[in-house]
Amino acid sequence: MNKPDFTPPMLHGVTASKVFLIAQNEHDTIYGFLCAHFPHIQAIEWQQRFDDGLVFDLSGEKLTRYSPYQNNQHIYYYRFLAHEITVPFEHEIIFENDDLLVVDKPHFLTMTPTGQYVQQTLLVRLKQQTGNAELTPIHRLDRETAGIVLFSKRPETRGLYQQLFATRQIEKIYHAIAPYSSELSFPTTTKYRMKKGEPFYTMQIVDGQSNSETRIELLEHNHIWAKYCLYPKTGKQHQLRVHLNALGLPICHDPFYPTVAHKADDDFSQPLQLLAKSLSFHDPITQKRLEFSSKKELFL
Repeated sequence: MNKPDFTPPMLHGVTASKVFLIAQNEHDTIYGFLCAHFPHIQAIEWQQRFDDGLVFDLSGEKLTRYSPYQNNQHIYYYRFLAHEITVPFEHEIIFENDDLLVVDKPHFLTMTPTGQYVQQTLLVRLKQQTGNAELTPIHRLDRETAGIVLFSKRPETRGLYQQLFATRQIEKIYHAIAPYSSELSFPTTTKYRMKKGEPFYTMQIVDGQSNSETRIELLEHNHIWAKYCLYPKTGKQHQLRVHLNALGLPICHDPFYPTVAHKADDDFSQPLQLLAKSLSFHDPITQKRLEFSSKKELFL
């Protein structure tokens, strides 16, 4: 008799990934299939995961490098990196109720596991801290951006909060440090059509009907640098960075705009001077107006 499917536990803040074994005749072992299916992951990493007992079948049995391939089955595996650079900055939980976790994110901390970061991501840190495997970000901030971000604690109510962002019922305010220009007049509203750029992780402005909009106010300046208050109406990737750069005001220490300048992975100097300062909305469950502000500040 087959064992019932099991739910893999969270390990060190990491939840298991699920992979479907397609019908095929190319690979005799699950190990061989995974190496071919995920070519960006070195074979030695898969060996280590099997040797460490981090690959399971649906019943919870640990698989080995020699476990035979079985068509049309699911397996679970945990992702850990042998060498991961520590991000030396801490997040702060500033609000929590039954459904939400509100966090003040530091610069340089990636939101979720990706590429070279797993343990050193905000989501995994929070899962370790809270023990809640159901935590999911409702929206995202760039790795380079600091400030307020919301997490859902329960799948049952997650969609209600995601819908607030989808229907633009969230009021977001950002602060940024960028060059001062006496030739520009503020407040102003920028509207551009944005699409994926080159390299692929950047964005660019193209001709056509606008799909991004930002209101920009000038808070203060010293004739060289200025502090701006940004009110994004839309939420395109890198929108604020691209909009300010289009005005000839690239955000201080921006590694992508106007030109891509790669830094060493362990270089935590010169953080991007962009802060998700506050976020407010009408809570669909409590029917109360909620507003959260980052304790961080940007200075000229």
